[in-house]
Amino acid sequence: MGLKERVIWKLAKGFRGRAANCITLARQQAEKGLLHAYRGRKEKKREHRSLWVQRINAGSREHGVKYSEFQAGLRQLNVQLNRKVLSELAATEPFSFQALVDQVRFMRGAPGGARGAGSSAGGGGGSGSAVGV
Repeated sequence: MGLKERVIWKLAKGFRGRAANCITLARQQAEKGLLHAYRGRKEKKREHRSLWVQRINAGSREHGVKYSEFQAGLRQLNVQLNRKVLSELAATEPFSFQALVDQVRFMRGAPGGARGAGSSAGGGGGSGSAVGV
């Protein structure tokens, strides 16, 4: 039903107290540790996704667009960048991320402000081609 004794001792390496010496306690602690490890692998994915969403939200709000509007706009523009990549862009490449936000704002018809009006003559076409990556 449980794990073999040899495997238990291998898993129990580094345990403290009687859990390092008694097979019954070692088995219980090893199984509990394996359960925590399994659950932790799932939690890690959730935590990273939450962090990515927070970074994207912060980056998009700096440019006046909500996270949900930004994601919906990217979907309509058919920009297929996942949250991890968008998070990295928001943190390390502010000008590239701003180009994406500007594309979403232009597509949604939101007023672009001074940036949108000034860059439409020369920079608007260049940033549009960079977005289609």
